Amino acid sequence: MFGEEQIVKAHGSRVDLIANLFILSFLLILSRLWYLQLYKGNFFLRHSLENQLRKETVKSPRGMVFSRDNKLLVNNIPRLDAIIIPQYFKQHSIVFKRLGKILNLSPKEIKRRYSKGWGQERFRPITIKKNLSPVEVALIETENFNLPGVSVKTFISRDYLDGEVGSHVLGYISEISKRQLPRYRKRDKINYKLGDFIGQDGIEQELDTRLRGVDGYEFMEVDALGRMKRHLEDSELFKGITNVDSLPGYNVRVTLDRDLQLVAYKALEGKEGSAVAVDVKTGEILAMVSRPAYNPTKFSEGLTAKYWNSLVNNDKRPMRNRAIQEHYSPGSTFKLFTAITALEEGMVDDKTQVMCPPTFRLGRRVYHDWKKSGFGKTDIYKSIKRSVDVYYYKIGAKLDIDVLAHYAKLFGFSSKTGIDLPREISGLIPTKEWKKKRNGKVWQQGETISCVIGQSYVLVTPLQLAMAYAAIANKGTLFKPLLIKSIFDNDGQTIKKYEPEVRTKITDVSSKTFDIIHKGLYKAVNEPHGTAYWFRGRGIEMAGKTGTSQVIGMNAKKLFTKCEKHPYKERHHGLFAAFAPANDPKIAVAVVIEHGCHGSTAAAPVARDIITKYMQKYHTEEYEKNIELGKRRAKFLWAKQKKLDALKAAKDGE
Repeated sequence: MFGEEQIVKAHGSRVDLIANLFILSFLLILSRLWYLQLYKGNFFLRHSLENQLRKETVKSPRGMVFSRDNKLLVNNIPRLDAIIIPQYFKQHSIVFKRLGKILNLSPKEIKRRYSKGWGQERFRPITIKKNLSPVEVALIETENFNLPGVSVKTFISRDYLDGEVGSHVLGYISEISKRQLPRYRKRDKINYKLGDFIGQDGIEQELDTRLRGVDGYEFMEVDALGRMKRHLEDSELFKGITNVDSLPGYNVRVTLDRDLQLVAYKALEGKEGSAVAVDVKTGEILAMVSRPAYNPTKFSEGLTAKYWNSLVNNDKRPMRNRAIQEHYSPGSTFKLFTAITALEEGMVDDKTQVMCPPTFRLGRRVYHDWKKSGFGKTDIYKSIKRSVDVYYYKIGAKLDIDVLAHYAKLFGFSSKTGIDLPREISGLIPTKEWKKKRNGKVWQQGETISCVIGQSYVLVTPLQLAMAYAAIANKGTLFKPLLIKSIFDNDGQTIKKYEPEVRTKITDVSSKTFDIIHKGLYKAVNEPHGTAYWFRGRGIEMAGKTGTSQVIGMNAKKLFTKCEKHPYKERHHGLFAAFAPANDPKIAVAVVIEHGCHGSTAAAPVARDIITKYMQKYHTEEYEKNIELGKRRAKFLWAKQKKLDALKAAKDGE
């Protein structure tokens, strides 16, 4: 039998093996711990922290909008919204009830809003209520532990400083819809997401990609209920999950003058219509106002169902930009283009006298002048000054509609102006071919007689009318309307500058013809018995033309019934288009007042106020000088007119 030594010796190799195994295992564990804690420690620490982090989008502030003289029109202001993050939210009735009590909403309404915002992205915040009061914010923060997934978030809201003034030009922003999402992604090459706000009208829509900027993001540490513990600062330890700053959008300077906008808006108070003012020498839009209007700030800060219904169910259509999205029969404001056609085609000249009785007959139809007694002998100047219908009826009886269409289209009618605003319409100047395609019938000469005085098929927008009168004022240069002056960043560096753009040089109309038209327009405003004489203003030396656009056809009895006695929707539209000063035009204005009855009483005062403000602001010395000259000239003209009236009365007595 073996002794103890032999036993120990026999098992020694086994002990060594076991010891080596223990040592090796310890070394393996130690090396693994070194690998995990030292070599890969930062890597696993970062992944561990990522489970505690929430990626928050940092919305980029939209660019601001300034007027031509650097007055702020559209600004950004912060607002606080109540949001729910589905990833952390527990849908318990008690939570809905508790939150509803804080926000003064029913649990059912909160659940509806939550369900409406639910999507595949469980981490995307769902806005439950916008523009929280300080009390609501405090209550949510106080009850935070009992409201898992509910928090308060700061958003950047849009503030339109003048409210409704110019809302149709500036536009508004609202959340992108599911229907818009794929189309806008494809069009703009931007990864839009639900919850993003985009421009939906006006400049906000037209320059959305310039104004919107680029969103950033930041990480914040949260607990198991999604409540924020602290913001995560950038660190070498967390490469790949660092915060990214947002880039603000570019700012826009428009050609609009804020003071003129305010004057135009006030002048249109209580009316349905629009006014457009344009710089005659550059085509810059100085003012564009449409009423009734809407408050674009409400779209950004949280639109209520009540306010939205007040807009979409309003038969006065406050969301519609009447300056470019509505067309009207221009009435007598269109007679100038008939006069230009007749002068250029040699049908009349400045010395031609036409006998104008109260009516004109073509076939079996009788056309009435607006004045029951007629106007007698009339030349081109008197036809413009007194707006003599029969003078133009007689031209229309001999005029080819296609010839009239040719001259009208030279001034931009029947085509879009190209202004940088969405949804502009083109209006209409009819031709023989157009009617044949429209209803398969040939053109009748009686239709031309209605068209030469701006009725029947002739349709124009207020912007087209303003641009056409600007082309008359500068004697033949038709500009593309210029609305955007420049785009610049927050450092004041110009990104893009917009220059005046000429659409057409009207060479088919002679300088002599323009001089005749200028003189006629001056007489219409500044001489007694001119259709706009009583609304000419002081110190502005305006030249212009009134117009009345029939809404429905009227027989002779209705035609001579006082307009104001007709039902509101059957009353004529009132129009006025003008430029000033008459001897050196600088500004052109077109005004349309729906159901205003008369261009002289409804539309001319609006244009007068706009032009007066323009002259006071930009040409003060000339304005004050013209006030004195205007007073003296008015006295002279009235004395002269009294003598003429006395001579006429004496002659009639013989």
